[in-house]
Amino acid sequence: MIETATAEPEYDDTAIRFLEALWGDGYLSPGGPDEVDRVVEGLDLKDKALLDVGCGAGGVTLHLLEAHGLATATGFDVELPVIEAARRHAAERNLSNRASFVQAAPGRLPFADNSFDVVFSKDALLHVPDKDALFADIYRVLKPGGVFAASNWMISHDGEPSPEMKAYIAAEGLSFAMASPARYAEAMGRAGFTGIEKRDRNPWYREVARTELARLKGPLYHHVASAVGAAYVDKNIKTWEAMQVVLDSGEHRPTHLRGWKPGTTG
Repeated sequence: MIETATAEPEYDDTAIRFLEALWGDGYLSPGGPDEVDRVVEGLDLKDKALLDVGCGAGGVTLHLLEAHGLATATGFDVELPVIEAARRHAAERNLSNRASFVQAAPGRLPFADNSFDVVFSKDALLHVPDKDALFADIYRVLKPGGVFAASNWMISHDGEPSPEMKAYIAAEGLSFAMASPARYAEAMGRAGFTGIEKRDRNPWYREVARTELARLKGPLYHHVASAVGAAYVDKNIKTWEAMQVVLDSGEHRPTHLRGWKPGTTG
C-alpha cells in the first residue's frame, strides 16, 4: 500500500495558476520540456505505452506524447484539481484520444500488472513516504523489459534534516517525505530493478532557482500577483529564498533516476 502524508489537495487552482505562470502551461515543476527530455535522454519511446506518476497538470505527459512518439500516455495523480487541468490541456491540444488522466486516492496504483512499457515521474515521488512500497508498485505495473525514468527532489542524506532544510520544508507547507538518492536506489534494487542510474541535478537547479527568484521579485511579480494575489506571491518568494539556502549548501539534491525491469517485452 502506498500512502501519502495527506489525501487533502495541496495543489489547488491557485497553486496551479502560480506554478504555470512560473514554469509554463501544464508544468508544476521546473525545467520545462528541456528537463523532461533530459530525464528520458537516450530512451526509445516510440509506440510505447507510458504512465506518468504524479502527472500534475499534464504538461509533462503531453510533451512526452507529442515529442517522443508514444502510442499512449496515462497520467495519474491523487489530486482532482490537477487532473481536471490536465484533461483541459489534453482537449485543447486534441490529444484526448491518446492521453488519459486518472485520479484515485493514495494507495496501490489503479492499474493492472505489466501494463506499461515506461513509468515516468517528474518531481512527485517525494510526496510518498514508503519508498519500498512505491517502487514495488511501479515495478508491478511495468512490463518485463520496461524502464522507469524519473526526476525527483531529494535530500543529500537520510536522518535528521538540518534546521535550514526544516525551515524550507515548513515554508513549502507540502507533504514532503524526502530521502537520499542512495535510499531511492536501495528501494529500487529491493523491488527488482536492474541497471539503476542516478544523475545529480543540484548544480543545474541551484542556478535555475536563482533565476526564478529574481523573476518572481522582478518582471513576473505584478503579472502573477494579478492572478493569485500579492500575498501568495510574497509567501512563495520567502519559500524560494529558503530553498536557495539548501540548494547552495547541497542538502537539497534534485536527482534523475533510471532502472529496468528484467525480461523481454511481449
